[in-house]
Amino acid sequence: MSRAEPTAIDPRGPRFSAAITAALLLVDVVLGLAGAELAAWLLLAALALLFAWGAFAGVARHPFGLLYRRLVRPRLAPPAELEDPRPPTFAQGVGLLVAGTGVVLGALGLPLAVPIAAAAAFLAAFLNAAFGFCLGCQLYLLLIRARVIRPARPLAGSLR
Repeated sequence: MSRAEPTAIDPRGPRFSAAITAALLLVDVVLGLAGAELAAWLLLAALALLFAWGAFAGVARHPFGLLYRRLVRPRLAPPAELEDPRPPTFAQGVGLLVAGTGVVLGALGLPLAVPIAAAAAFLAAFLNAAFGFCLGCQLYLLLIRARVIRPARPLAGSLR
């Protein structure tokens, strides 16, 4: 089964998703440092699944992206410009790597790995939500410039 070519997205959607993610990651850090290791581990595992959803299905199909498109975007003016969804989708994969590492290390008996991974992911999500600076997107562009990954083909269509 092949995935359809991605279409441009409203850049406010990933920032909205990052705000929700940052809030949940902050809760996770507090839980982990307060001694509620199981709750912190479960929350980070759930967030890792959400990162996986975004990384494999794309940010346009992520639950927070759908929430943005259905509830928030209709109340806003159209975006000034659209963006390529591939960098934020790649960033979801980076989030999956960070959160997944914390989940695995926590399951292996290193409970401090959970709040550390959550704090690292929180920093990235907060930068995106508050300032529009996506660390994973910047990593994606750096890897393209370094020719580690191939440049993306032009986008198909436009945002509806």
